[in-house]
Amino acid sequence: MKKLLFLFFALACAAAPTRAQGERAVAYTGATVINATGQTISDGVLVVRGGKIVAVGTRSSTRVPEGAQVVDVTGKVIMPGIVDTHSHIGGAAGADGSAPIQPDVRVLDAVNVRDTSLMRARAGGITTVNIMPGSGHLLSGQTVYIKLRRGSTIEDLAIRDAAGNLAGGIKMANGTNPLRANSTGPFPDTRAREASLVREQFVRAQDYREKVRRAGGDKSKLPARDLSMEALAEALDGKRVVHFHTHRHDDILTAVRLSKEFGFRVVLHHVTEGWKVADEIARAGVPASITIVDSPGGKLEAVDARLETAAVLDRAGVLLAIHTDDYITDSRLLLRSAALAVRAGLPREKAVYALTLAGARMLDLQDRTGSLEAGKDADFVVLSGDPFSVYTHVLETYVEGVKVFDRSDRQDRLYATGGYGAGYGQHLDFECYAEREGGSQR
Repeated sequence: MKKLLFLFFALACAAAPTRAQGERAVAYTGATVINATGQTISDGVLVVRGGKIVAVGTRSSTRVPEGAQVVDVTGKVIMPGIVDTHSHIGGAAGADGSAPIQPDVRVLDAVNVRDTSLMRARAGGITTVNIMPGSGHLLSGQTVYIKLRRGSTIEDLAIRDAAGNLAGGIKMANGTNPLRANSTGPFPDTRAREASLVREQFVRAQDYREKVRRAGGDKSKLPARDLSMEALAEALDGKRVVHFHTHRHDDILTAVRLSKEFGFRVVLHHVTEGWKVADEIARAGVPASITIVDSPGGKLEAVDARLETAAVLDRAGVLLAIHTDDYITDSRLLLRSAALAVRAGLPREKAVYALTLAGARMLDLQDRTGSLEAGKDADFVVLSGDPFSVYTHVLETYVEGVKVFDRSDRQDRLYATGGYGAGYGQHLDFECYAEREGGSQR
């Protein structure tokens, strides 16, 4: 009987509310509002209805709809929900050891949305995530873009485009990670061989795409379906952004060279030595999403990491985002990463932009999220103070107008602060029942 009760309560917890915000407007008043488009509004008002932003502005200039619920957030700071362009939350894994290039693999099929790592991300103010497979392959599979809604399946969280297709890119890598020393198998042993293997596959994809075009919809003329070539053809057509893990300056330029050669859209990730080739990246018009770490260690190709990289890239005119690569940087600490970039010379407004709208642009989601503007999804974070202060906490996180993290809630606070039980992924517990139903607490 006790086991049945445990199962019942676990299912009740898993079925946490996923409904979009109701039609009644909610007005958050009195906060300092940072909208990520270069404006900071004192004594601001943010009006939300039906999961969308209705209005944002000063208290004196923004009308609160009649009958709206008014939430006083005086003394707090509201900013857009953070967009993490590179994460591995959900325990996802992509390609295996059978080949170095596996475009047909979908990380969508390996994401555990009930994993506690998603709660850690919500506790860090993150609302949108590009979940990636790893970087141990030249191409490890298709990424998936998600909103950190409350949900029990990946379909509940996955973002779809206007045509209803799952949104995501492709993960590629070069440098040390995909190399296999003294390899006699399919994996490369040198950087030059890495690039040549990538070229071979994109040439195949160009040929496949041309055959499909020539068939003109005639099924009798279509080539045999090839899931790998389909995915690469989507990259060639610009339908999938290539998210390219790269560290050393020469590897960065190889990634740029390949994107120009085959015409695929690319976002450079990590870009550890980007400060050495910032002008070249800027001339190529290629965006960069970087990881900021504050301690030595890791791989040799990252030995020249600099906290100043963000500032150098920004001054050169590169579109810049900052990501977690969780677990490299804990999702709860992404604001801190941006603060380190500010300390090293990145302007504050550019740091906010790098956490929000820049990342949304890299994921082709800028029309939906990334800034606090009327008509966009109501993805926002309530902070206790300055976003770049070490004393500031994420108090609440909202996705499409629905609160998905509340630091004042004992369960949620555990994910924010750590402690016993915070890392237990699928731990059956009465706690949620006790909190929501007023039951006895252990």
